[in-house]
Amino acid sequence: MLDANLKNQLKAYLEKVTQPFEIVASLDDGDKSRELLGLLEEINGLSDKISLSTDGQDARTPSFAINRPGEETGVVFAGIPMGHEFTSLVLALLQVGGHPPKVSDETLEQIKSLDSDMQFETYYSLSCQNCPDVVQALNLMAIFNPKIRHVAIDGALFQDEVQRREVMSVPSIFLNGKPFDQGRMTLEQILAKVDTGAAEREAKALNEKAAFDTLVVGGGPAGAAAAIYSARKGINTGVAAERFGGQVSDTMGIENFISVAKTEGPKLVAAMEEHVKEYDVDVMGLQRAVKFTPAEHEGGLHQVTFESGATLKSKTLVLATGARWREMNVPGEQEYRNKGVAYCPHCDGPLFKGKHVAVIGGGNSGVEAAIDLAGIVGHVTLIEFMGEMRADAVLQKKLKSLPNVDIILNAQTTEVTGDGSRVNGLSYKDRTNDEIKHVALEGIFVQIGLVPNTEWLKGSLVEMSPRGEIIVDAHGMTSVPGVFAAGDVTTVPYKQIIIAMGEGAKASLGAFDYLIRN
Repeated sequence: MLDANLKNQLKAYLEKVTQPFEIVASLDDGDKSRELLGLLEEINGLSDKISLSTDGQDARTPSFAINRPGEETGVVFAGIPMGHEFTSLVLALLQVGGHPPKVSDETLEQIKSLDSDMQFETYYSLSCQNCPDVVQALNLMAIFNPKIRHVAIDGALFQDEVQRREVMSVPSIFLNGKPFDQGRMTLEQILAKVDTGAAEREAKALNEKAAFDTLVVGGGPAGAAAAIYSARKGINTGVAAERFGGQVSDTMGIENFISVAKTEGPKLVAAMEEHVKEYDVDVMGLQRAVKFTPAEHEGGLHQVTFESGATLKSKTLVLATGARWREMNVPGEQEYRNKGVAYCPHCDGPLFKGKHVAVIGGGNSGVEAAIDLAGIVGHVTLIEFMGEMRADAVLQKKLKSLPNVDIILNAQTTEVTGDGSRVNGLSYKDRTNDEIKHVALEGIFVQIGLVPNTEWLKGSLVEMSPRGEIIVDAHGMTSVPGVFAAGDVTTVPYKQIIIAMGEGAKASLGAFDYLIRN
């Protein structure tokens, strides 16, 4: 299964292993078990510190555990972890083999101190770019705490389980047999949820911090660029973000980032975070802004309050809270969110194999989603509000060439319908005659653009457009002196990663200029 180049890379990684470990496989007579056995035999041959056993008794086949001699680590893969999950497999091999993880001593101590028995199960898909974060975090917790066990399950391979447990979005996490959470989660987010005192301790620590020269609120491309440019000026810089990377973490293919022919969102986010941490920047995660209090006088301190209860002070601010997927705001959408209503076709598409789904939106993102899904699902119905699609002509031509795609124009979605537990269709109004029609469906993928994350600023002195975007001048400054903004949250046109980075750099330079003049 592994080509020569991948084998050589994996062999080099496995040289970092410092202690022996065993791979224990649970197999049956099926093709997938033979495929998994072939992969494990190849891995086994790459290091003398690995041994392979096929005596596993796990009810899920094919699956395998990675154990230390005489000790179950609690790390189990049910399925064949290739695709995006191959990195999760490599990290599990290294960490069980004694190679230290790239987390702080404080985080490891927090993991080790958890005192409850926790049995995690994560359903993933091999095409999901968000799933590895969850799988790797829970594997790490299992490796360093004997009371924790984690099974990573390929949802496409265990369809019966997916149907029985009504898993319609990945990653889906279960704890001790009950739903725990869905969607991308970092190690810090998981720990904050299971360690109930963590948020209170963190808020207390943040409240005690001295005022920053520049505080960046948001950790996407604009926020990362602002932090780097600010820190390079030698001033006290902080970044407070709900999650580092923002929307880019959910982006699959990036082919327009100049000098990089092609990359993926999570890879770019990891590179951005590593670059930021090369500087003296105080990065504070899991912080969602809820209130802005401007300085009482020019040269005073601005305050930002967060959902955690923490309040940070700064002489200048760069607001870079980005945007999120726009929702349809129709009856049934929230009720069936992650029960058939989805927003990431790359992540959740494999769970709808052979089924009839709809894509809402005829722009580039909607048409690209429909094209991708057409290769996985049974049938795709694209629904567009206007009388024509807005996607690039080359994408429209490709979509129209696919035999399992229908396109409905002049259609206003009015309701998501379901049976109480999952989606079974949607209703729409034919805008040419106002007739209400219904389409039977098993999944709906919403791709209708973005909405800025500025609700927390409403009622403040920060001037915004009717669309809720922050209005900025040529230097990135808002209507409040000393407060700047950058990226998708602003009125700057063309929401692109490279533009957001440039705007972030400009805003932080504007903030520095403001500081030295005031």
